[in-house]
Amino acid sequence: MLANEEYKKVYPDCPTIIRNVTIGGQTKLQLIQALQDSSILLNKYGELLLADDRLIVSSTAYRLKTVELAVSNLGIPNGGTTPEILHKATELGLHICPLELGPYLRLFYLEQPEVAADTGKTHQAPTGSVTVASEPLTEDDEFPKGFYLRKMDGKLWLRGYIADNLHIWNPDDRFIFVLSKEVDDHS
Repeated sequence: MLANEEYKKVYPDCPTIIRNVTIGGQTKLQLIQALQDSSILLNKYGELLLADDRLIVSSTAYRLKTVELAVSNLGIPNGGTTPEILHKATELGLHICPLELGPYLRLFYLEQPEVAADTGKTHQAPTGSVTVASEPLTEDDEFPKGFYLRKMDGKLWLRGYIADNLHIWNPDDRFIFVLSKEVDDHS
């Protein structure tokens, strides 16, 4: 957990985690098989997202440079709604992620630390989870909006989540955004 003064710092002058992730270059079935081969667990919302025809997996491989940071580091010190978070990130030059980044990032980020479960949290992002900021497939509040990554009981998870546009994310909730994209010439 960051110290209070670290939460007050706004991107890019704040603690971040930068990752370069190659995504695309395979079919959705191949991607699902790779998740199974890596013993990645899915919740029912993650399964729904992966099964949906609107989740497009690029046949061409490309690299994304991503940044992970806390909601407060977007200049939203008291937390905010998804629209507020996405708007503020855009103002800071960050981009929302393609939905397909979630599974690829889960396969890439196998060393995610496990954080003790916060048993008092309900209808909130779990402590230690990282949400992939992406455009929802539908406005339907009963359908999952995107993916988050979590390690729980020694197991890696790719989980989907449901949240309406009024849901308030906590200041210490972690999100991943895209910094830049490039075609992967090594595929």
